[in-house]
Amino acid sequence: MTERKPPGVSFESFVDKQIREAAERGDFAALSGFGKPLPDEAAPYDELWWVKQKLHREGASVLPPSLALRKAAEDAAEAARTAVSESQVRRILGEINTRIAEALARPPAGPPLNLTLFDVEAAVAEWRETRDRAGS
Repeated sequence: MTERKPPGVSFESFVDKQIREAAERGDFAALSGFGKPLPDEAAPYDELWWVKQKLHREGASVLPPSLALRKAAEDAAEAARTAVSESQVRRILGEINTRIAEALARPPAGPPLNLTLFDVEAAVAEWRETRDRAGS
């Protein structure tokens, strides 16, 4: 695209010609989005669309640390309820309890944490009871 527009040729036809020639050479065939549908054009315009896509691709959390830990605690409680073994329940709750204890010792930025450590023995007893009822 280093070629200059010749005098007397409209800008639009000059650009169209360059695009057509590049397509004929196959310059567009190796692009990462080639053959894929365009994103939803009906969605409202967002100036920070590229930032949000980058965060999504990188797996970054946009939640404050305290809210992210609350979400992790909810997910851990659900995972413990559906665990397949008692040792798995203990491992899941032990890992989240470690994270909660660290956060209680040094509160993260953001909204209040409002979490307490899980009672692992009570959770295991509840897990056993649920298994026994399901087996009966």
